[in-house]
Amino acid sequence: TVSVKRELLFQALGRSYTDEEFDELCFEFGLELDEITSEKDIISKEKGEEKAKGASDVVLYKIDVPANRYDLLCLEGLVRGLQVFKERINLPRFEKIIPAEGEGQRLIITEQTAQIRPHAVAAVLRNITFTKDRYDSFIDLQEKLHQNICRKRALVAIGTHDLDTITGPFTFTAKAPSEIKFKPLSQSQEYTASQIMDLYRTDSHLRHYLHLIENKPRYPVIYDSNGVVLSMPPIINGDHTKIRLNTRNVFIECTGTDITKAKIVLDIMVTMFSEYCEKPFTVEAVEVVYPNGKTHIYPELAYRTEKVKPEYINKKVGISETPSSLAKLLTRMCLKSHVTGNGNHIEIEIPPTRADIIHACDIVEDAAIAYGYNNIQMVIPKTYTIANQLPLNKFTELLRMDLAAAGFTEALTFALCSQEDIADKLRTDISATKAVRIANPKTAEFQVARTTLLPGLLKTIAANRKMPLPLKLFEISDVVVKDPNTDIGARNYRHLCAIYYNKSPGFEIIHGLLDRVMQVLEVPPNEENGYTIKAAEGTAFFPGRCAEVFAKGQSIGKLGVVHPDVITKFELTMPCSVLEINIEPFV
Repeated sequence: TVSVKRELLFQALGRSYTDEEFDELCFEFGLELDEITSEKDIISKEKGEEKAKGASDVVLYKIDVPANRYDLLCLEGLVRGLQVFKERINLPRFEKIIPAEGEGQRLIITEQTAQIRPHAVAAVLRNITFTKDRYDSFIDLQEKLHQNICRKRALVAIGTHDLDTITGPFTFTAKAPSEIKFKPLSQSQEYTASQIMDLYRTDSHLRHYLHLIENKPRYPVIYDSNGVVLSMPPIINGDHTKIRLNTRNVFIECTGTDITKAKIVLDIMVTMFSEYCEKPFTVEAVEVVYPNGKTHIYPELAYRTEKVKPEYINKKVGISETPSSLAKLLTRMCLKSHVTGNGNHIEIEIPPTRADIIHACDIVEDAAIAYGYNNIQMVIPKTYTIANQLPLNKFTELLRMDLAAAGFTEALTFALCSQEDIADKLRTDISATKAVRIANPKTAEFQVARTTLLPGLLKTIAANRKMPLPLKLFEISDVVVKDPNTDIGARNYRHLCAIYYNKSPGFEIIHGLLDRVMQVLEVPPNEENGYTIKAAEGTAFFPGRCAEVFAKGQSIGKLGVVHPDVITKFELTMPCSVLEINIEPFV
């Protein structure tokens, strides 16, 4: 979500809109005007009226931008995109200026960085003019990029510096935390890198990034030729190179673990803000020297061309436009296009701002947006198909009706549960359950996928203890178990579980339910082609009060009286009996 001040936006667009008109414009361009608010509103919503006093009531538009369009994440890019879309301006041509031999800036990467953050790219914006709003937008864009394409700075971290406060060439290296010492941004004294880590451990914004390097033996750091620290990526910049409103030359460096993303981020930063340079849309290149001695000039600002057949676009979108009007539609989406080869192809130039164009379908999507989704005619598909319910689901629906008719109430419980629910509380070991674990569970309640439906029903009863007895519940849902023979390593089974909870166990009621289920499935009670039950033992069941159900030549589940320990672990006080079977063999 990009927040822009309404006044600035209209000023940049060269005209004003009513809120409805602007909402319409956003929709046409494939964006959404999410809300119209102000800082004052936001603060009063979050923290109450008192705190909001004195906050500005400048109207803010909050605009939802698709996650792939990094070029629309700031006012500059958004306005440029809308102006090109409305054909008020042509898409600017970005140009990189390679300085004369020996005059340009250099960034030297040492081999120490290989273990922790191996890549770095850089560029210079010359003679730029900042205002308070431009500066805020500049910082805000970095933050937006950090959050999405940079994956919370794990893949890329951006540093921007006042070039006039430092002298190149710059060195990107990695040192032991105790050897790095500098004054971090907006602090009043110098700290070593280890102290900086402690300092920011309580910082609401920066503490989320500390884990990226804190356990590494060396921390990445960038120095200038006099040993001034520019930044310690991905945590903080040095205070020395802080950008102010009167800064004229900006040095931008992006360091990271993913070179492709780093190039994209650098391209976006320079293409968005080069319009404020003395020569608009020009960027001064920086030479990056790798540990092996090779050099490369950044930013790449690469333009490339793609060819797409007009009929491919028409067919995919469901329209019938001429090649020249398709080329015009694409040009309005910042993809400069023209028809070639007597109208058989459209040649499209992809600018460095559009890293999201990876495949022809991305180009088709843009053509559809420019054409207007609402303008595409609705048609009945030529193919005639009749949908059918999945047999397993159809079977489940039928079974639900019969279980309800037998006087049982349906419950729906969570597919995830805690490890205790399916192991300790049912008196078995977690390793015996073949449970699928969640790698990063948000809560203790959702650690594993359930391997049995029983805990969910027992928890449901525990939550409904005030209800009159007896409680008769059932659930037909999927359980998940590990299975090395499938392509994803796990498999779902559709289980039926029913439970009877009363002053006496009521084993005969659950047994009767099993017989009723088999009756409606037309499975006779015999060994040859029907079902049988045999005495068995189950950890969750009372000894001697458990039976295994066999049908279709295989064991399909168990029924029995629940073990008193299990009952108390789920905070229940009465006995209960339960049936759980796999219904897939009957489909």
